[in-house]
Amino acid sequence: MELNPLDTEQIGLKTLEKHLIRSKSEVSLRIGLPKEMSNDEHRVSLTPGGVSILRGNGHEVFIEKGAGEEANFSDRDYADAGAEIAYTAEDVFKKSELILKVAPLSDEELEYLDQDQSIISALHIGTQRENYFDELLKKSVIGIAYEFICDSDKEFPIVRMMHEITGSLAVQKAAHYLENQSLGQGIMLGGISGVPPATVVILGAGITGEYAARTALGYGAQVFVMDTNLNALRRLENALDRRIITAVANEQYLSSALKFADVIIGAAMAEGDRSPCWVTEDMVMGMKPGSVIVDTVIDQGGCIATSRATTHSNPIYKAFDVTHYCVPNMPSDVARTATYALNNVLVPYILAIGDAGGVKECLWDNTALRSGTYSYKKHLTKKSLAKMFDMDYREIEMLIASKI
Repeated sequence: MELNPLDTEQIGLKTLEKHLIRSKSEVSLRIGLPKEMSNDEHRVSLTPGGVSILRGNGHEVFIEKGAGEEANFSDRDYADAGAEIAYTAEDVFKKSELILKVAPLSDEELEYLDQDQSIISALHIGTQRENYFDELLKKSVIGIAYEFICDSDKEFPIVRMMHEITGSLAVQKAAHYLENQSLGQGIMLGGISGVPPATVVILGAGITGEYAARTALGYGAQVFVMDTNLNALRRLENALDRRIITAVANEQYLSSALKFADVIIGAAMAEGDRSPCWVTEDMVMGMKPGSVIVDTVIDQGGCIATSRATTHSNPIYKAFDVTHYCVPNMPSDVARTATYALNNVLVPYILAIGDAGGVKECLWDNTALRSGTYSYKKHLTKKSLAKMFDMDYREIEMLIASKI
């Protein structure tokens, strides 16, 4: 039978429901989805399909009016899935014990927090301040961060999903800014018969770099990947059937590559630290006029000396006649896709919380959520955060074992 592509989301939902809707969970959770308040944040944590699965397992979901609109999910979609529509963020917080967000809590939302609530969201460590954690600890909040959730296979599922989107989207953006209407060189990434393709240089062979390479190859571009880790380069070469050219990211190779590159994708990362800055200002000065830089790690400081954070509403600037695109939350620009990605990872975790009898009880057995916990009751539980803000901390394992 031939399927209408527009039906695929509904088919996927029914398949997911078949596997995830079972007998009711141990407790009925009250789950809240406030509308995102951050500038240019268009995502939401759950799709209507995710809400339907949670409702089928006995949980209540409260969503602020208009929370899903920018991801093209209407209030009617959520209401039909069983969610209750709340008219203010404050109302969502009052009715819920578990808050799901994309961005960290704003100052206004911190005021809405009630005693002993739980929050699952991104933390954005690079932009946080001490009073954020002071408020959570004062109200005995259990805080779980997307960036810290780590499965038993040592994968960070939410981070990986967003990096996959970012890598693919980075090439898509670069292709656009190479066009004449965007003041680029006026070239196509893939070229045509008799006209050579553009050259894309990717800095970093991690997940973002891999998906950037896959997308650039799909366009037909010539792709170079550079990294300081030979094992990462070897792995990526094998994964892509040696269709890419690899080189060690030293000053000599970087300087040479940037001179003939049409596109630079910055994806060099250092886990839990600031991104290494591989590209100097002099290297950017030597690039071709009209070439494009997309720095995907700008939220970690960026890996290119001339990078500075931009926004979706004002995404680019020129430096030395090179277009720079440095938007920190790139997946927000494909909010519907990114929301599905978040939903697919979060729903099983929420079901596990319900099956265990609550967030506190779930942390005993769920190593992924336990690794994601950065505040528990009145204690900070991440050494890196404690060191960053000169605060005390206690290991989460010690806290749950002592039944605090």
